[in-house]
Amino acid sequence: MVRNSPLILLLCSPILLIFGIFLSISYGAADITFQQVWHAVFSYDPENVSDNIIMTSRLPRALGSLLIGCLLAVSGAMMQGVTRNYLASPSILGVSDGSVLFVTIALVFFSNSSMELMIFSFLGSLVATLFVFGISRIIPNGFQPVRLAIIGVVTGTLFSSVATGISIYFKMAQSVSFWYNTRLDKMDISLLKLSLPFGLAGLILAILLSRSITILSLGDDTATNLGMKTPVVKGLSMIAVALMTGAAVAVAGSIAFIGLVIPHITRFLVGTDYRWIVPCSGCLGAIFLCFADVLSRFVNAPYETPITIVISFVCIPFFIYLVYKKGGSQGV
Repeated sequence: MVRNSPLILLLCSPILLIFGIFLSISYGAADITFQQVWHAVFSYDPENVSDNIIMTSRLPRALGSLLIGCLLAVSGAMMQGVTRNYLASPSILGVSDGSVLFVTIALVFFSNSSMELMIFSFLGSLVATLFVFGISRIIPNGFQPVRLAIIGVVTGTLFSSVATGISIYFKMAQSVSFWYNTRLDKMDISLLKLSLPFGLAGLILAILLSRSITILSLGDDTATNLGMKTPVVKGLSMIAVALMTGAAVAVAGSIAFIGLVIPHITRFLVGTDYRWIVPCSGCLGAIFLCFADVLSRFVNAPYETPITIVISFVCIPFFIYLVYKKGGSQGV
């Protein structure tokens, strides 16, 4: 079963992704028919209201949710493999908050150009990752799952507090609030296009490192005995995580729990080989966020429920289960 599961998952994913895109485009404050979608994609008329809604709002939102879900899920899988920690993810370890802090700094002290936001978001992810792992290395048993999670949460709280303080002092709170209150309906198509090369670079690097992550997940000593240069693999993995998380946060703000939950579901379905975990996590993450976004439009129709509420409702019980069952153990 496990042997065939990755192939089945990867073969079914395109169908689910296309179906998710269609649902995301069709349903919202204004329902749109299949004929209107077809017309907008293949015979776009800028004077047509439906065509404008589809091409400037619905389609970017659908594609953005797929990209963000994919990047965050793969980031979480990489972090869990490198640290051998069941609780590792960009949101739990403060990586997303580091991106938001640096985006805030870019908005306040520099400019709001898309390129600068993307670069600062990437740098924030990298700084937060180095900060958390640096503290964990200093503290005794700092990489123990619950302890590392606590360090990450405290670090994320620190970064978010500094970002909030800066935004309030410089009267930029309303502009910065977007990156803390995720709104996929506010997707910026230019920022989405710009984030694509950064995200793809991180994904490609993750796929290239996937075999090494499988070996590294067995333990540092085992990996070293097999001739692996563990510091190099860990460093490149953190760069991949920073690229993917930075791109995701720059586009839609901080989204919690996807990087924590999706890799565990993937590991249950396909086994422990990261050559399968990385691409399958990306597919499941994209599908999950896309359908969660669609669901958020029906919870309190015709008003939209914030996507973070829908994700939290599904993922927080899973997080509690992980802490209860595996919080004190090491090894992913």
